[in-house]
Amino acid sequence: MASLTRRDFLNASAFAAGAAILPSSAFAIDPIKRPGPKANMKLSLAAYSFNKALDLKKPTMTLFDFIEFAAGLPLDAVELTSYYFAETSDAYLDKLKDLCAKKKLAISGVPVGNNFCYVDDAKRELEIKKTKEWIVRASRLGAQTVRIFAGNLGKGDTLEKAQQRVVSGINECCEVAAKVGVLLALENHGGITDTPEHLLALVKPVKSPALGVNVDTGNFKTPDPYADLKTIAPYGVSVQVKTEVTPTGKPKEEADLKRMIQILRDANYHGYVALEYEAAEEAKVAVPKYIKELRALIG
Repeated sequence: MASLTRRDFLNASAFAAGAAILPSSAFAIDPIKRPGPKANMKLSLAAYSFNKALDLKKPTMTLFDFIEFAAGLPLDAVELTSYYFAETSDAYLDKLKDLCAKKKLAISGVPVGNNFCYVDDAKRELEIKKTKEWIVRASRLGAQTVRIFAGNLGKGDTLEKAQQRVVSGINECCEVAAKVGVLLALENHGGITDTPEHLLALVKPVKSPALGVNVDTGNFKTPDPYADLKTIAPYGVSVQVKTEVTPTGKPKEEADLKRMIQILRDANYHGYVALEYEAAEEAKVAVPKYIKELRALIG
């Protein structure tokens, strides 16, 4: 039997969800430009945009409220961050999925927080176990991706050893993801993914078709974040758009959203683009404005 490619994997997942078949160029693990359809992007909104309101320690908004808010915007989907799930029972997951369906919103992804860098085996195994559980939950919700982190280098640790542990943890989680038809999306979240080179050092050794990159447009604190985003965009299976960038040695500045979307077009990106708003203005005021701008740019 021929080996499974990312195209085969995504096509099977998309078919099961009744979605359009996606071209191989969108999910090739090597950043090779291939002839094929033009980039195809759909617009989502990340629940993390309302981080303070959704914080379970003192919430003023539920995920159901968030979905209702999103339904009033020109969106294709919502991204339901795991941090804000009041419970994880099947009944609760089904209610979230049903409300999204009622509002004609897909669930683009379920971001999780994890650290696969832990030197302590027991701690690392707990992180892997938690991630696997969320992969299964994301599958039940019908989400396409589960955003994951690599983690941070601990005191006395070395980058090489940490990378080996992270790759091992990702491989283990990919086995579960492949079985349930979900993609893992490793984010450029700082730590040992602070540069394109460090990020891809974790992606390339993983041979599973269930792994890609979550392109977070605001996370590279490098001299030229746009150039670095261009480097990782061909590996992207999900995107989180921030409204600000922070080049090395400079204060935060307004992001060039048009330029960011063009980077995705040039990479022939096929998938969801989720606004993840983190700037100072009140989210309920700012989010609709940025969604309107992104909708115009994406089409």
